Amino acid sequence: MKLWVGLGNPEPGMARHRHNIGFMAIDVIADRHGFSPWRRRFSGLVAEGTVGSEKIIALKPLTYMNDSGHSVQPAAAFFKLDPAAITVFHDELDLIPGKIRIKRGGGAAGHNGLRSIDQHLGTSDYWRVRLGIGHPGDKARVLGWVLGNFAKADEASLIETLEAVSDAAPLLAQGKMEEFMTKVALLTKDIS
Repeated sequence: MKLWVGLGNPEPGMARHRHNIGFMAIDVIADRHGFSPWRRRFSGLVAEGTVGSEKIIALKPLTYMNDSGHSVQPAAAFFKLDPAAITVFHDELDLIPGKIRIKRGGGAAGHNGLRSIDQHLGTSDYWRVRLGIGHPGDKARVLGWVLGNFAKADEASLIETLEAVSDAAPLLAQGKMEEFMTKVALLTKDIS
C-alpha cells in the first residue's frame, strides 16, 4: 500500500491556481484509474484505488498548503506507512511547465507544503513528484505567480502533462522511478 498526496489549497476559487497542480495530478490519476469516490478523512479528501497491482490511498489535504502535514501525518500513521511509501505531487518553480522530476528526500526549497510535511513526519525522506510551473522571472512576483491561474494558452499542455503522469503512474506504483520519468518525458515531448 502507498499514500499518494496531491498538494493544493481547498478553496473552489483556487482550483486552477498553479499552486494546485498537485491536486490536479491526483484528481486525474484517481479518475483515470477508477478510484473510489472522495470522502472526508484525515483533514482531507481520500480516495482508494489500484494502480497497476499496487493499492494506492490518494489524499488531498484540506488544511491549506502551509499546513499539509496536519493531514499527511495522521494518514501515514493510520496506515502504518514508512516515508518511502509516500509520494507527494507538488508545484515546482524551478521547472518549466510540462516538465517533471522525481526525487526522494531533500529540502523544502521554500515550499511551505513540503516544509509542513517534513515537520509533521519528522523526516523529508519521502518521494516527491515535482511538477513544473515555471518561474515568473522576479522573486518579488513569485507569490502572485503560484497563486495565479494557469493561462488559457497553457491549458492544452497542462492537460497533456497531467494525462502523461496518470498514464505513467503504474511505473511509479511499482517503484520504477526512472522509467516513470522517461515515460512522462516521451508522452510530453511535443510540449513547448
